[in-house]
Amino acid sequence: MAKSEYIPTIGIECHVQLKTDTKLFAAVSNDARSAEPNTLVSHICFGLPGALPALNERAVELSCKAAFALGVSPQKFSKFDRKHYFYPDLPKGYQISQFSDPIVVGGHVDIEVDGEKKKIGIVRAHIEEDAGKTTHPAGKDYSLVDLNRAGTPLLEIVSEPEIHSAKEAKAYAQKLYLLMKYADVSDVDLYHGNMRFDVNVSVSKDPKNLGTRTETKNLNSFKAVERAVEYEIKRQIEEIEKGREIIQETRGWDDAKQKTTSQRGKEEAHDYRYFPDPDIPPLNLSDQFIKSAQLAFEKKNFYVIREKLVKAGHLSNQDLDTLFNNPEAVDFALMIIDKKVKTSVAEKVLDWVINVIPSFIDDYSAFESDKVDPLILLAEAYDEEKLISSRAKEGVKNLFKDEEFNVSEFIKQNETVSDESELEIIVEKVLSENEQAANDVANGEMKAIGFLVGQIMKATKGKANPGMVQKIIKQKLKV
Repeated sequence: MAKSEYIPTIGIECHVQLKTDTKLFAAVSNDARSAEPNTLVSHICFGLPGALPALNERAVELSCKAAFALGVSPQKFSKFDRKHYFYPDLPKGYQISQFSDPIVVGGHVDIEVDGEKKKIGIVRAHIEEDAGKTTHPAGKDYSLVDLNRAGTPLLEIVSEPEIHSAKEAKAYAQKLYLLMKYADVSDVDLYHGNMRFDVNVSVSKDPKNLGTRTETKNLNSFKAVERAVEYEIKRQIEEIEKGREIIQETRGWDDAKQKTTSQRGKEEAHDYRYFPDPDIPPLNLSDQFIKSAQLAFEKKNFYVIREKLVKAGHLSNQDLDTLFNNPEAVDFALMIIDKKVKTSVAEKVLDWVINVIPSFIDDYSAFESDKVDPLILLAEAYDEEKLISSRAKEGVKNLFKDEEFNVSEFIKQNETVSDESELEIIVEKVLSENEQAANDVANGEMKAIGFLVGQIMKATKGKANPGMVQKIIKQKLKV
């Protein structure tokens, strides 16, 4: 049987670091990016005798917003369990998580791959605390443990095994990233591990019977998700074709070698000896608490924002993807739309935001609210043919580069010459000075008209209305 007849099945577990000031159960800072190792810890992080954890309410609220982003309401009842395993970066010997009763059940993520839309179901999402971080210095015979991250609040989102290609896996990871980012659930900083993906991959010739799966953990880029899935599919098929069995195991991703490597045997739920955490009472969310989280989410609903942008600017999928990768640009675009300008003006400003302005700014923090009205003025001037395209773009650049730039003055100084009688005099002069090009146009060689328009633009210092210039040239040369 050909290798192409193997059906890959992929499920993805995503750990999202919740955007809280403090840890899940301790009043310790949640931002370890620039902190010295083992400085953001307390007796609760270590689980010392007598330590009593207290649940961070903000983490619960953010988890509720995540539920709405996934298309479901949060569960009113959920509870915390202890998940036991032993590793140097887990000083308590257990992790507080939600096992039997998670805060989110169900939901979905919509993706699109090669023009085909697909809905990926969500099994569950549960709140849990993160472990610390172990590093292995190159060439040394010891490891280092940093517990700054221990106790950081996470939401683990588990997909249904409904993904069937590396492209779909990447699309799912990207869409989940956008949903969490725009719901304001997490900073989703992939570089700092705010969002990490574990991919479960199996292959089978029989769609009714899944193959043995492997889990590749801690992928922190969309490219790594795609490449790891591609590699595992290929590796597993090759193993089966050679008559070998696939071992259920945990694997790691070697980005330098672009391959997965075996780490340890895969644990099952019973290996963790779950039992209800005796220190954390079950959650019983009120209708008011859930409604408050829903209202907060609706202000940042990715799908609503996307539809609003599409209607206002008729943006392509490619433009939307570019825009949504930069939250500051999205917020700026929404400020423009809220001005309720005419569609053609909104389209032009959004085009500048997506395709022009990023070429000459250092970062998207330059998209400040005081730039909205001046940009709209420039776009309106262009729309009314008071500015030609190149001059309008020059004005846009000046706006972001020169704090003293005056838009109204710039429009006045560069306003297009649209007076027909004035342009006729200039056109006649240019035609008489360029007889060969004029004869070529008169004889039907329309390429030469571009040269003549260029000469007229030069004579008017770029202020002539190009459309009107072409019209007059054609009238004069009777073409």
